[in-house]
Amino acid sequence: MSSALRLDQLLSRFGYCSRREAVGWLSAGRITREGEPLQRSDQRVTPESVLIDGQPVEFPDGLLVMLHKPIGYACSHDPAEAPLIYDLLPPQWMRRNPGPISVGRLDRETSGLLLITDDGALSHRLTSPKHEVEKTYEVTVSTPFPDGLTELFASGTLTLRGEAKACLPARLEITGDRTARLFLHEGKYHQVRRMFASQGCPVTALHRSAIGALTLGDLPEGQWCGISAAQLVPV
Repeated sequence: MSSALRLDQLLSRFGYCSRREAVGWLSAGRITREGEPLQRSDQRVTPESVLIDGQPVEFPDGLLVMLHKPIGYACSHDPAEAPLIYDLLPPQWMRRNPGPISVGRLDRETSGLLLITDDGALSHRLTSPKHEVEKTYEVTVSTPFPDGLTELFASGTLTLRGEAKACLPARLEITGDRTARLFLHEGKYHQVRRMFASQGCPVTALHRSAIGALTLGDLPEGQWCGISAAQLVPV
């Protein structure tokens, strides 16, 4: 169960209104516990124990959702880069404190599984290479794969231009003349595209299909669903 919060803190933390505006919400009877309106903004309650406008608090223990990112959306909070992945989420979430962030990024032209959370520590655990959370990518390239590519990616010796350290060993499965599945445990800048381009086969389509044990399943493009960290891997 979540920790107890002052009611005005609770309303601000979960994006309903500012702490100053909380008095008006309470006066209007919008926050109830066991059917009774709560009145004092300094009263401490757990998020699970109250209803706001008749509804329970969403994700009281922290936000963690899986988004099926479409091509064309940026993993950014900058309105100048619109459309943004956050446009696909409930507007109230943008007012949570702390607010939602993506766990790593997918570039604008990459589709697939993206995690959104307001838990910075969880985000770090899922993106840090030392925790070995595997990411799976479906790759299409413009030219046939060169011989020895699977062995090169697995060797841990491929150093990308501008990088001081070689890429960690990565598992590559060739699935067709110009299609493959790549399994990574790290996330350098545009890493998948750069790895294939460095060997003369530029990526023309890229889709992330899994993070750890989690897959998109039948989640439609542009939609999200809540998940638990246990659905990924033990972290």
